[in-house]
Amino acid sequence: MAENNFRSNRDLTPVKLVVFPGAFNWPVWVAEERGLFASNGISVDIIGIPGSVAQWTELSEGSADVAITLMDNVVAYREGQGEAPVTVPDAIAVMALDARLMPALMVRPDVTSYAALRGQTLSVDAVATGLALILFALLEHGGLDNNDYKVVRTGGVLQRYAGLKRHEFAGALFNTPFSSELEELGFRRLDSAESVMSRYQGHVVAVRKSWANTNHAALVGFLRALCDAVEWLYQDNNRAAAFDIFKKFMPVAGETAARVAYSVLFDPEKGFSRMGTVDREGIAAVLALRARFGTPKKPLGSPDVYFDPHYLKEALKA
Repeated sequence: MAENNFRSNRDLTPVKLVVFPGAFNWPVWVAEERGLFASNGISVDIIGIPGSVAQWTELSEGSADVAITLMDNVVAYREGQGEAPVTVPDAIAVMALDARLMPALMVRPDVTSYAALRGQTLSVDAVATGLALILFALLEHGGLDNNDYKVVRTGGVLQRYAGLKRHEFAGALFNTPFSSELEELGFRRLDSAESVMSRYQGHVVAVRKSWANTNHAALVGFLRALCDAVEWLYQDNNRAAAFDIFKKFMPVAGETAARVAYSVLFDPEKGFSRMGTVDREGIAAVLALRARFGTPKKPLGSPDVYFDPHYLKEALKA
């Protein structure tokens, strides 16, 4: 039963949300199931998207209003460096929505070193954006240059996850909880982004500034609902209900997947930020990577260019 009374659908502002599949959408599912979106005056259409190219194409065309995406995608598509041939010049991040853990380079069990990746194929969602830039930095750190390996676009995280389990490629980068689940299946954590950076801002809530200006109240309500959902998920007495929601939205995942996901996403020290706080130094790390590997080369702004905190601040006041 929802915590708040649902408003009539006629009173709700529609919001189209595009997300990658995965357990990091748990707060979105809770906000929907517990009526938190409705109690904040919005009706959210949750649209699963296979990868960043489709996601940012929809956002650029106005087919979607809000995206949960990697911070690097915000920078890339604002600056015209994205994989898709679109630019979103007013793209901004407005809230962090991720565990505070580094992506890991997960490989087949037989791969025991970077040297063993010579001549091998690695998988990415997109070559020009997202975790691919961390992958390139790690491979360089491991003594490989771009002639030593091949990179294939496999698609979003579920496609990479399934492909690695089928041994279709040697490895790929994964955020939690996928990296932890792969470890439990016997795959090897060869390295993590901590080897090449100390901070990194992962998933964020992103919008077009023009949409945010026109839909101020809807955006603030959306962020408030997510913050309330994260707080609800951290409460031990809600865990059974939280697992039921997980199973509804990820019916093919078993109890182990839910347990592993919860343990990493809602770890008190490294899990989701309760306040949706964006790591400014983590954005600076994203910008440093993009300055090295992004194309076409161009000057980038400061972290504050790509993140607007005032919507979140307003959401947290209520």
